[in-house]
Amino acid sequence: MAYELHYWPGIQGRGEFVRLALETAGASYVDVARGNAKDGAGLPAMFRYLEGGDVRRPPFACPFLVDGKKVIAQTAAILLYLGPKLKLVPAGEADRLWVHQIQLTLADLVVEAHDTHHPIAGGLYYEDQKAESLRRAGDFRRERLPKFLAWCEAVLERNPGNAARAVPRMVGSRLTYADLSLFQVVEGLLYAFPRATKRMLRKAPLVAALHAGVPGNKRLAAYLASERRIPFNEQGIFRRYPELDG
Repeated sequence: MAYELHYWPGIQGRGEFVRLALETAGASYVDVARGNAKDGAGLPAMFRYLEGGDVRRPPFACPFLVDGKKVIAQTAAILLYLGPKLKLVPAGEADRLWVHQIQLTLADLVVEAHDTHHPIAGGLYYEDQKAESLRRAGDFRRERLPKFLAWCEAVLERNPGNAARAVPRMVGSRLTYADLSLFQVVEGLLYAFPRATKRMLRKAPLVAALHAGVPGNKRLAAYLASERRIPFNEQGIFRRYPELDG
């Protein structure tokens, strides 16, 4: 049975981290909200879980994954569930927990990147909070982005599985969903803050090498080149406002 992924149809957003794992593993899945409502898919199918009174354990928001009778929400929890099934985590419990911790930290970075263009409220337009966004983005570029990328660089430096590897890994010597997620975060940062991110990557060569090397995976490369990969746009988490790039 195919996995059912529920996420907004027009943006990459947090659902993209799950898509990357499913695509890289060659898993069978349906991107439900991108389907046709006449076929029982589309947004009505997603909202049935979010708003339906008969859903015993309703997700708070998308993304969420349906696997048979299981409904798993929150990106990190979905990947924690899928990782062993898709062979995108090491076998040991300690390593699996470490991958999960990395994913949660990257989720924090994603929130901070998002809040540069919505620092006051998600319900307000960017133009209604532009002055605050300029201030928040400046702090993000100067303080927060360097701190997060330096931590990722340290994780890569201290991973013994990277000995003599051209493409470093976050945990162990094989590709994990943490690698895919760091790749996606860097992609988003390069879209939203190209000048600041390129400066930071010069100080984080292992992060840059991982970002450059992860698309060497054939399945992932095919996905990234396909129409299934939604382009970045100004409705998603990572948004390109040149004035916020300093």
